[in-house]
Amino acid sequence: MRKIIGISGSLRRQSLNAALLHAAIDLAPPGFTIEIGSIQDIPLYNFDVEQSAYPAAVTALKEQIVAADGLLLVTPEYNNSLPGVFKNAIDWLSRPPADAPRIFRQRPVAVIGASPGNYGTMLSQSAWLPVLRTLGTRPWFGSPIYVAQAAKVFDAEGKLIDATVRERLHKYLQGFAEFIG
Repeated sequence: MRKIIGISGSLRRQSLNAALLHAAIDLAPPGFTIEIGSIQDIPLYNFDVEQSAYPAAVTALKEQIVAADGLLLVTPEYNNSLPGVFKNAIDWLSRPPADAPRIFRQRPVAVIGASPGNYGTMLSQSAWLPVLRTLGTRPWFGSPIYVAQAAKVFDAEGKLIDATVRERLHKYLQGFAEFIG
């Protein structure tokens, strides 16, 4: 069984992106599982903390990613860009610099996202590209998933209720699984 680590870039309990990640888990292609990685307990990056008491949450997420075949970033869009809390987590994961290749180099990465706005997470996903390039990942550019007006796509319990989005997400995940190989 192949494994993808999915990370929601939102800390909100009722996050639309967490709901999208749970929908992806339900739609994982045959032979693949999607496991949730959490950024919940990752502190703000501080070099002094890195030097003295490396956060256990960062170490745990690093090892989770290393043990996976691919990484699925499920990103919100804040102020037409990527969320600071999500970028902060990736910054931690890339520290120390000598360890970054073990975590990211040539790792297959896909980015999807949901937003209550009209354009989904198009700008946020674009903002991730220089970060992914810098880290040396192997990004997958399948038919993008920019879930717009996401409050209408999920029910009150966070279940994906839009058949079109469900089908697009299913095809996207199949393509990502093929890309992983």
